[in-house]
Amino acid sequence: MPPIVPTGPATARSLTAVAPEMLRSLEGASDLLRPARSAVLFVIDGLGALQLRAHAGHARRLSALGGKKDVARSVFPSTTAAALTSLLTGADPGEHGLVGYRVMDPDQGRLANQLNGYEKDGLDPAAWQRRPTVFERAAAAGRRTFAVGMTEYARTGFSAAILRGAMYVGSDDVRMRVRMAYELAAGEPGSLVYCYLPELDKAGHRRGVDSPAWLGALEDVDAAFAAPVPSGVGAIVTADHGMVDVPRHRHMLLAAGDPRLDGVAHLGGEPRMLHVYLEPGVDIAAAAAVWAAESGRAGDVATRDEAIAAGLFGAVADEVRPRIGDLLVAARGSWAFYDDRLEDKRAQDMIGQHGSVTPEETTVPLLRLGAYA
Repeated sequence: MPPIVPTGPATARSLTAVAPEMLRSLEGASDLLRPARSAVLFVIDGLGALQLRAHAGHARRLSALGGKKDVARSVFPSTTAAALTSLLTGADPGEHGLVGYRVMDPDQGRLANQLNGYEKDGLDPAAWQRRPTVFERAAAAGRRTFAVGMTEYARTGFSAAILRGAMYVGSDDVRMRVRMAYELAAGEPGSLVYCYLPELDKAGHRRGVDSPAWLGALEDVDAAFAAPVPSGVGAIVTADHGMVDVPRHRHMLLAAGDPRLDGVAHLGGEPRMLHVYLEPGVDIAAAAAVWAAESGRAGDVATRDEAIAAGLFGAVADEVRPRIGDLLVAARGSWAFYDDRLEDKRAQDMIGQHGSVTPEETTVPLLRLGAYA
């Protein structure tokens, strides 16, 4: 079986290094960033470096901030729950525990949604997310920290998991969020401010990259960065992942009778990166061979042990290991895998997707403004 191999620039910095380096820059001790009086971390959800480069005319301000080498590498899988948590803890998914979109909760024996399932699926965000956040580390050093985001995310379980230690400030206007982030940084010397901009990701999922809705969202986000950076404030603009469009003819539909579903207890993950949980006693190697043979050019397959040995999740804690599927199926190109047995097929309407290992999904911008420029 071909291994699952993340692709992208070999020289790209890991997304996990960004926020810790910003903290060190406040002490004048960063090897990556110049010293800053305060720091702002902007995350444009879903903006891959390749998409930004291809649509530079719709994002003139952001495109002018960096070149081809100003990129970072997202984590595996390239999905929001895993990547944002890695960005804000400085730890790989195998350490913090959010190893996919929907993964196994071994204590309850059922799948749990890592973005919006904390209340519904009974996850304790303080225990499920296992690593201290950069905000907690900053607060322990006597620094004030803030998270600026949409009002609907203020009290979610996911926010409780990844924003621990930060004061949440809500606004539903993208330009206002950018201005508020700068004002907080300027008004609180020594502070760390996180600002989350999800508009582009939402448009991409619904309409696809290149769509008028996506291009309009990109222009709106770019316009927000017309706000001047306050003196002494360093800012980074990055993303959690990029995105690819999945056309209908690239849907790999898993229907009743499909041999890949033999012995499968649960299908987790997401369409671009499945976690396959097998029934007890099923031969894992044999199941992997079936998945590889039946999926062909649509996906690469690895067992849990192979993925861990290859370091795909980074170092994996014993507590996190059973959260990972017995098999992992990473979609190639523009393919996606769907459980077609489900009555609710709304997920198949999603156009822009991510989670796998293509450069479009894993390579993100790493742009510097203000004191960092």
